Amino acid sequence: MKAAIVTISTAGARGEREDLSGQALADLAAAAGIEVVARELIADDRALIEETLRRHSAAGSPISLIFTTGGTGLTPDDITPEATKAVIDRDVPGLAEAMRTESLKYTPMGMLSRGVCGVAGRTLIVNFPGSPKSIEQLFGVIEPVLRHAVALLGREPGQAPHPAARH
Repeated sequence: MKAAIVTISTAGARGEREDLSGQALADLAAAAGIEVVARELIADDRALIEETLRRHSAAGSPISLIFTTGGTGLTPDDITPEATKAVIDRDVPGLAEAMRTESLKYTPMGMLSRGVCGVAGRTLIVNFPGSPKSIEQLFGVIEPVLRHAVALLGREPGQAPHPAARH
């Protein structure tokens, strides 16, 4: 599985803040056997976020997972969920719900996260909060289903599932 990690932070893009959350995602992905083939740090700009997500999820791209970090809260420049919704073809709400549920175990602020998850073409996009601590708490919740999700996205329409993949 190949992944792109996109950190969305205007301060980070200006060089005012180190990308600790992107690094946390890269480390956790690598530990889970996911090859991180692209990392980007971009500003909180909706058109730029959409363009970046579209480029990494374009047909023929080797990337099957895009993890974003940042821009999922309530401040006026937190627009990652809106940009993601504009790019995805289908929602995968169970992932976002599981992440919010897990977050609530640590802080009531977890219910303020607006992160979404969905599919663009054959690529799964997951919005993480912009905190390394939150990423460490939440990555393990979705990690067990990532391989299966990528396998399902790689199937051709009408292709029978692998017998081990049946529910």
